[in-house]
Amino acid sequence: MRIPPSRAGAALLGLLLPLPLLAGCGNTGGLAAAGPTPTASGPVHLWPERAGAEVPPADPGGAPPEYVQGLPRVVGQNVHDVDPVALVQAELRARPGLVTGPDGMPAETAAAIMACGTAGEDPGRCPVRRPYYRDLTGNGKDEVVVGIEFPDRMMSVRVYTADPDGRLNRIMATTQTVVAVELAGRDVILRVPSGNPGYELITAWSWDGKQRTMLPAREQIVRVPAPPRPSAGGAS
Repeated sequence: MRIPPSRAGAALLGLLLPLPLLAGCGNTGGLAAAGPTPTASGPVHLWPERAGAEVPPADPGGAPPEYVQGLPRVVGQNVHDVDPVALVQAELRARPGLVTGPDGMPAETAAAIMACGTAGEDPGRCPVRRPYYRDLTGNGKDEVVVGIEFPDRMMSVRVYTADPDGRLNRIMATTQTVVAVELAGRDVILRVPSGNPGYELITAWSWDGKQRTMLPAREQIVRVPAPPRPSAGGAS
């Protein structure tokens, strides 16, 4: 008997419908398609004919050591034995009167540091903050991180390491209007105002073994979360 075309199509449809259900049962927990993948596109070099600025090569010999003069040698590279106030005072005596550069500081700050620890001096007024210690160079020995308070929320952040001969070498020195200073792994993180309202500039200073100093290796501008608004309800 010949089956009419309409009935043949219905019968064929009845046979095909269960197939997706069976396939689905056999693939429970498997990967599902997420749709077409966008085509990856590489960076496009704009104005390739333009002669760009040149980046000078790094000094193959590295940065010269910034040894602190006038302090006794450190035994066993143990910077925990170093008095941070005496360390900064030694640098002031070696380069007196500087107000700019890595060693520069206001005259009133320098005078307050030289008075730290003297009879009658208020310890809370000493600009040298308590030190922090962390192995920042990866040599298995701690470095010492020193902070010096300047006027107007500015701070000088300095890092020192001791070499095998016991000499103290300054491997970082920067002065910024600081929001906060943090240690993360082997990085010194400085958070400073970015210049744009509502944003901070975060700079990670990292040890560069070839240059033998700490350098600002990464920078990021982040939005500062807005403070929570006060509740609408008032006192009754």
